[in-house]
Amino acid sequence: MLDLKLLEHLESFLTDKRRQRFDEVLSQRTKHFTVATEDVYQLHNTSAVMRSCEVFGIQELHVIEERNTKKIDREIALGAQKWVDLKRYRSVTDCIKELKNNNYQIIATTPHINDSLLADFDVTQKACIFFGRETEGLSEEVIDQADKFIKIPMVGFTESLNISVSAAIILQHITTKLKQTDINWELTEEEKNEKKLDWIKRTIHSYDEIVERFYSIK
Repeated sequence: MLDLKLLEHLESFLTDKRRQRFDEVLSQRTKHFTVATEDVYQLHNTSAVMRSCEVFGIQELHVIEERNTKKIDREIALGAQKWVDLKRYRSVTDCIKELKNNNYQIIATTPHINDSLLADFDVTQKACIFFGRETEGLSEEVIDQADKFIKIPMVGFTESLNISVSAAIILQHITTKLKQTDINWELTEEEKNEKKLDWIKRTIHSYDEIVERFYSIK
């Protein structure tokens, strides 16, 4: 269980501006939606998706690496890896199983006979938005397991968008729409405090020494 007195003590090492910023950002974070990428080949694409997750308040990113295993490009992510929770999987099966166990719908971003336009997407249900490989798109396993399909309307000759562009468009739309509802989409107070502690740990130098000293004089 989180030690709130420790958290309060650690917050005293932050500037007022940083402490206020943490609270502001956490108030806009959500796990109502999450994102999964499947074997994305270009490193900068996964990094850019992570950046979009951070910008639009998505707290978790699920990365499936059955074929391609790479580290997040820090230059593209622009520090987003410090603030977004990254979950890695070696198989699509494991990822989908965990998501469904946490009551997420599987949403495939691909044209499909039963697809719906982004504007018509129902934001009331917890959902994980899946993005596929740059050339092949999503695997048959994801398509078969998907609960729904969405697509971005396009009216030009080009029939596809870069994965990072697609992610930004979709996340901006669904998070804006979500925040116009009465749904309780925010993190719980416990989740906010746990995440704040994690962010403080990534921010404060000599974190371990400060914690050790706190408990030694408690």
